[in-house]
Parts: sequence; C-alpha cells; structure tokens
Amino acid sequence: MNLLERFVADRRTMVRLGDVHEVNRKPRGLVLPDVVPFAAMEDLPLGGEYSARFVDKPKQDLTSGTYFERGDILVAKFTPSFENGKQALTQDLPTPFGYATTEVIPLRPVDRTRDSRFLFFYLLHPDVRSYVAERMEGATGRQRVPDSVLLELPVPQFCPVEETHISDALEHIQRGRFVEERAARLAQALKQTTMGELFTRGLNGGSQTDTAYGRVPEAWTATTLEEVATIQTGAAKGRKFGDDETVDVPYLRVANVQDGHLDLREVKVLRIRQSEVERYRLRNGDVVLTEGGDFDKLGRGFIWRDELPLCIHQNHVFAVRTNPDVLLPEYFAYLAQSSYGRAYFLQVAHKTTSLACIHSQKLKAFPVVFPDLEEQREIVSILDAIDRKLAIHQKKQATLEELFKSLLHALMTGEIRVSDLNLSALAPANAEVPA
Repeated sequence: MNLLERFVADRRTMVRLGDVHEVNRKPRGLVLPDVVPFAAMEDLPLGGEYSARFVDKPKQDLTSGTYFERGDILVAKFTPSFENGKQALTQDLPTPFGYATTEVIPLRPVDRTRDSRFLFFYLLHPDVRSYVAERMEGATGRQRVPDSVLLELPVPQFCPVEETHISDALEHIQRGRFVEERAARLAQALKQTTMGELFTRGLNGGSQTDTAYGRVPEAWTATTLEEVATIQTGAAKGRKFGDDETVDVPYLRVANVQDGHLDLREVKVLRIRQSEVERYRLRNGDVVLTEGGDFDKLGRGFIWRDELPLCIHQNHVFAVRTNPDVLLPEYFAYLAQSSYGRAYFLQVAHKTTSLACIHSQKLKAFPVVFPDLEEQREIVSILDAIDRKLAIHQKKQATLEELFKSLLHALMTGEIRVSDLNLSALAPANAEVPA
C-alpha cells in the first residue's frame, strides 16, 4: 500500500497543498537590482540537499525566469527532473528574492510562520512523486507538472509544531548522511591522488619515463596483460540451446560491477549449457572489468572473492586471471582504476557520442607496468587501507539513506511519532546542516 492509499485507508485528515502553500508570483512594479541571483536547472540539487547554486546575473541579461523569494521551495516541473527529485529550499539565498529557470514552480507557505521543510521532505517521498508524475501534461518526453496538479496534491495535516518536529528529525538524518557522503568523496579523492603518486613515482622514487598514458617509474617492468594473465570472456544472454542440458546459474552483470567494489545486493541467474559452467565460472582472485558504458565507467571493476559458491559472468564483463607469481590481482585492479589505466581504456575504446567500449584484444594489449612482488604488496596495502575507510563511509551513507526513506514514510503516516525517536542514536549529533 503506497503512501496516499495508506492515508485513505487510515482516514487521515488531509488538506490540499494549495490550502497551505501557494505559487509565488512576481509582484507588480518590481524593480530589479543591478545583479540578481539566478539558478538554472542544473543548479538544483538532487537527493534531498537544500541549497541550489546561484550565479549573479546582470539584470539586462535576465530576459526570462521564475521569480522566487528567500525560503521558497523550488520544484522542478519538467520530466525527468521532477521524477528524479530535483528541488531546492532557498532559505540561504543571500538576497530577498532571486530568479530561476522557467522550469520550476516556486512554493511558499500561506502562513509565513509555517515550516517549509515539511513540504520539502514530503515531496521527496517516491509515492508522492509518482502520484504527481502520473498527472503531468504534454507530449511524451516533454511533459510538465501544471501548477494546478501540484496545488491539488493531498498533504497530511499536522499541527505546525508537529511539522517542525518531523522536519527536525528528518533533517537530523540528512545531516548525518551528507557528512558521510562528503567523507566518502574525500576518501575517493585521496585514493585517486595516492594512486597517481604510487603509479607515477613508485615507493622508492627514482627516475621516471613517459608513456602514452602517463609517467611511470623507469625501473618497473612493462609488458602486455596477455603475457601475465588470461582474459576470460563471459556468457551471452538470449542464446538458444536446443536439446542440450541447461542449468540456471547466478551471473555477474554490468550493474554488479562498480568502480572499486562489487554490488551483489541483487544477483540474477542466467541459463547456460551444463557443459559451459566451468568455461564461464569466476574464480577467487579474478579481476572483473566492464567492457563499456559511459566514459567515466569504462573498465570499472574490482576483484571477485568467491562471494557466491558458484557464479559466472556475462559477456559485457571480462574476468582477468593474473599469474600471481608475477602480477598480483589486487595490484592490477588498482592499476586499471588509476588515471594510467583509464587513459589507456579511453584511448583504445570504440566511442560514440556518450558511450565507449573495449573488446578483448584491446584488454589483452593493456600495457601493464609493475614493480617486484614486495613493492606490489606494499602498494596494495596502502590502497586497501584507503578503500576500507571509503567502504565504511559508503556503508554508513547507504544505511542513513535507507533510514531516511523508512522514517519519512513512518512519520508522514503517523506510524511513528517524533517523541518515540532517539535521534542521537540515529545520526551524528555534530553533523552539518544539508547544503
């Protein structure tokens, strides 16, 4: 049962959004200052952050736009921005008013003392987004939310004090989530910087040499990947097997292979011949890499650690099996993630406007550079330590994100009251305000 259906079933007291909020309109006779803060669609945040980015725009350049005032909620009305949750709460606007893209609806409370955060959070609920999206108007691919649809949206009625308490609780969770998100970004940036240093200078310093993909230590061994590893291609979907004996086997999809980790929350099965299981089977220590996607996702991946007793991989995922007496799989996985590895993948990839892909021959030709095994182990140890820290922040971020979603639903439906919560146990008390 979705949120709005639950309201009906529980006979919850509802009001129209238009009863408590209104669309802000530019006052007549408004005189613009020389410079006006302006927010384009790309400047509106996603994921529940409050603040949009504003650029100062000379008034003579302000030929169109949507007027709003400090404290208004800016709701994107154009598809797919609305469905994706693009919106901003402009409480930190440095001036009394500003302008935004014409593709937003500015909402402000009829009672100026009312807490705008309550509606801001309510509009983040996926059931609310779905309800409004179903009522969009316009041609396919160019649909918009009419003001009237938003103003007719049913909103649960709480007293102003309870709305503020609900908003405080949800903001508290968001603060913690954004702290973890920023910490993860910093850890990721540290990892990239550290990989750049390690694969350029090594641990012992010394002279370097230029390659087509960046500078590397001159003393390191250089060879092609196929000389120190085997490259296993995966099983294709949709094949016909005739009378051959088949079996359904868990398989690694592109969606499971992320940059620096594997996401195994949903592992699907693929039907293959029984005789092909060993041919496509992943083995402990295999470096799994994607063959294509967006430019920044080309060659992404990491190491398979026998997370499942049996798993194969699809044909859009390569399995690289290194000779561990020469090249550690962990070392190669980090080298592939580094700016050196990405430079190679991008140079040899087949590219379209926004996508790129590599085939197995290009992967076999990957110019691997590596030191002796002892230095490889030390490099891996350094990067593993950063990865562990990154994983902690990512896990906390994901946990808080799920907590926010469940708490949003529970508080809006009244299943949980704020007085029942121990907020200090849910998120860091010293977290920063969402921005």
